[in-house]
Amino acid sequence: MMSDFTGQIVVVTGATKGIGKAISQAFLEAGATVLGVFGGDVKSAEKFQQECHCYDKRLELFQCDVSSMDEVTRLYADIEDRFESIDVLVNNAGIRRDAVVALMKEEDWRRVIDVNLTGSYAMAKNAVLLMMKKKYGRILFITSPMAHLGFAGQANYAASKAGQIGLMRSLSKETARKKITVNCVSPGFIDTGLIADLPPELVEQYKKMVPMRRFGKANEVAEAVLFLASSKAAYITGSVLDINGGL
Repeated sequence: MMSDFTGQIVVVTGATKGIGKAISQAFLEAGATVLGVFGGDVKSAEKFQQECHCYDKRLELFQCDVSSMDEVTRLYADIEDRFESIDVLVNNAGIRRDAVVALMKEEDWRRVIDVNLTGSYAMAKNAVLLMMKKKYGRILFITSPMAHLGFAGQANYAASKAGQIGLMRSLSKETARKKITVNCVSPGFIDTGLIADLPPELVEQYKKMVPMRRFGKANEVAEAVLFLASSKAAYITGSVLDINGGL
């Protein structure tokens, strides 16, 4: 039975594509008001808004670079003015810029860390301040098995995802007495645009690594996120939920 999020305010970053899109849609279907945050892809945001036109009254999109504390602070000031507080934050925004360390450009290292990890910090920091008003909240980070597996050519991505887990574990201890839970969801290979640029031979190689011999679906991740964001998960905090087909 799907949890009821009627009346809850849910913030999702990277909300208009891939896993974030599936998460946003799942919360809308469950009755929540979704404040979707997107970066630079305006066309995808417009398309998502059109696809969800039946939820217009409960869906608002905000363009924001989550790696910029100034932009995130302005975003939360707007949210606070209009909604007073939020119930759920899903830190889903993430990018990849792959290269072996010896050839990786410094700007690619910094940008991946800035968006994936610093963005998670900025969004969570401001969310906690709002959630403390009502002494309730759910914060989720979408991390990755790369945090502990590490693939050649993905040192920046792996470091950012490992950092999210460390951030989550510390934050969960800081907020536990305030009834704010903090957890990670760790999807394995999910059939989204984030892996669409992989060569076909690499796709087949990765599928062979997964015991279930298939990539996951975005809605399979969304369902797990909704569980951890619900009242049913009140005693779960500081945890990582793997959704990876047995990887």
